[in-house]
Amino acid sequence: QVQLVESGGGSVQAGGSLRLSCAASGGSFSRYNMAWFRQAPGKEREFAAGILWNGREYYADAVKGRFTISRDSAKNTMYLQMNSLKPEDTAVYYCARNGRPYNSVQITTSGDFAFWGQGTQVTVSS
Repeated sequence: QVQLVESGGGSVQAGGSLRLSCAASGGSFSRYNMAWFRQAPGKEREFAAGILWNGREYYADAVKGRFTISRDSAKNTMYLQMNSLKPEDTAVYYCARNGRPYNSVQITTSGDFAFWGQGTQVTVSS
């Protein structure tokens, strides 16, 4: 059974930084694409950053240049380093795992991810 557990959320002032972690268990972590999505109050869940099984990264335009996604297969953990945070980055952040191994497609649609964490709140004040 696949489980994803996020941590590292919190409150920060604009311009600050946070690092989110997503600990995965119950599967072959290194074979699958992973991603971070976020959902602000009253808005739909949106893609933020993804990382393929081979380590290739891809980002939404809104976070490109400020966020960095990474993964450590030895620790079965994915990270999201968030710098230069803005109030509009305020949201619940979710990690997700694709269900197809060795997928080289940079998917950004939430429906294409089979497993989800419970989310961690990030609040950025101005």
